Amino acid sequence: MNFDNDCFYCVKDARLTNLMIEVCKLEASTLYLFKEQTYKGRCVVAYNGHKSEIFNLTDEERSKFMGDVSRVAGALNKAFSPDKINYGAYADTMTHLHFHIVPKYKGGPSFGGTFEMSPSDKVLLKDEEYNLLINKIKENL
Repeated sequence: MNFDNDCFYCVKDARLTNLMIEVCKLEASTLYLFKEQTYKGRCVVAYNGHKSEIFNLTDEERSKFMGDVSRVAGALNKAFSPDKINYGAYADTMTHLHFHIVPKYKGGPSFGGTFEMSPSDKVLLKDEEYNLLINKIKENL
């Protein structure tokens, strides 16, 4: 499996743990809950090997990875009943294949537009609140 010593998804150091909490391993990826919770339930699905682009995956790897993305989106839908789920695969500077899975709610932030990667009014939770979200996600995976 490919590994990049400069990539926080590979190294799993404070650059990652300051932003996200690991929820669980999936078939081809790892699921993280984003600590910034402007969008309740926002997660990241990061491919387990260091690949930069989805076209770098074999057909089988891509099928498993996209299966993980779909499984997480379905779990978030069941857990939080959003009005829509947004998917973001931005990686200009973080060249590790990952998808942001972002539940959106009518009347909520950015509904009808693109979600903000780093909202100015950050919504950070207490550890117990993160644990409740994580448990709810896991129950629905």
